[in-house]
Amino acid sequence: MSTRQPDHPIDPLFLERWSPRAFDPAPIPEADLHSLFEAARWAPSAFNSQPWRFLYARRGDDDWPLFLSLLIPWNQGWAHAAAALVYILSDTLPFAGKDGAPAPSLTHSFDAGAAWACLALQATKLGYQAHGMSGIELERARVELRVPERFRIEAAVAVGRLGDPAALAGKLRDREVPSGRRPLAETVFHGRFPA
Repeated sequence: MSTRQPDHPIDPLFLERWSPRAFDPAPIPEADLHSLFEAARWAPSAFNSQPWRFLYARRGDDDWPLFLSLLIPWNQGWAHAAAALVYILSDTLPFAGKDGAPAPSLTHSFDAGAAWACLALQATKLGYQAHGMSGIELERARVELRVPERFRIEAAVAVGRLGDPAALAGKLRDREVPSGRRPLAETVFHGRFPA
């Protein structure tokens, strides 16, 4: 499906994964959704702390209206057609200090990002796509989803099968193609950061 071309050999799965906004309204079976969470479960993390947590709702269930309403209006405008919405959290205090009290992690967000990548790639492998978003009403989400203070709300994710781009508004429809990436020469440096 992808017209993206890598500069170096990689598995096609990395090119097939992208962040669409046009979703098919077909439901996602609970078993498929749990396969995504299972892939995320095996992500690497500092000292195996596994700081990620996932809250989810499937379109049509009792939690769906709340999960959708916690997105900013721009994201609600297209994410309403997704099969599931997932909120990704990270535990900022996943360790125990010498005194047994919760201790911070410098990599909780990094580790949750690794779990998100695994989830997104498993979605692609199963014929779905996952679109991560930062456009969340964060304070309201914390209250409504009863997220403890020690957890950071990292992102929301819309999951589903690809839909018809014609269902999107004009600006979104025009952008509904897999995006490219910067050349490696702009992001990878041997040795010190360039001047």
